Amino acid sequence: MDATRILAIRHGETAWNVDTRIQGHLDIPLNERGRWQAQRLARALAARDPLHAIYSSDLQRAHETARAIADATGAPLATHSGLRERGFGVFEGKTFVEIETTWPEESERWRKRDPHWAPQGGESLLQVRERITRTLHELAMRHPGEQIVLVAHGGVLDQLYRAATGQELQAPRTWQLGNTAVNRLLWTPQGLSLVGWADTTHLDDASLDEISS
Repeated sequence: MDATRILAIRHGETAWNVDTRIQGHLDIPLNERGRWQAQRLARALAARDPLHAIYSSDLQRAHETARAIADATGAPLATHSGLRERGFGVFEGKTFVEIETTWPEESERWRKRDPHWAPQGGESLLQVRERITRTLHELAMRHPGEQIVLVAHGGVLDQLYRAATGQELQAPRTWQLGNTAVNRLLWTPQGLSLVGWADTTHLDDASLDEISS
């Protein structure tokens, strides 16, 4: 089977990203900068190799980003709940500082990346990895020899990076998960490999503002 080329992209910026407030499954929209990032990204992708399909988390911050890409490229867009951010349960809506103050023991287990621990009402890292791996295989298998876009969230992108590089769930994160960064992966039934990570050159290219989408 030919490899599926994947552009894995985190949604544009939200007000809660700026506030370091946990979003999880809460449906937060893009802020003004996030919408600008999405437009820059969309115009850059429209000028590159054709896209065969776009798959987005069903949360609006991801879907709004994906819609900009679909409008600019003409590629079909579909949503998939398997691309949602990690569910953070009672942590959702709280800042990092509020979590450390209110739930110090749970916060410590979160910081140490305990793979079995989950916030009340949320998902463990093991559960998230299983969900993302299953969703990735399901979507990538549909497009051998083609290029697709996955628009998702920081926690999803983190899992994809770990899968492609063999990083353990508890390994400290040393890679970037920037808003609208383009991350390139190759999928085959044998696994996932990394081609390129954290490409944000479109955010520095002012000429893209002059291109009509």
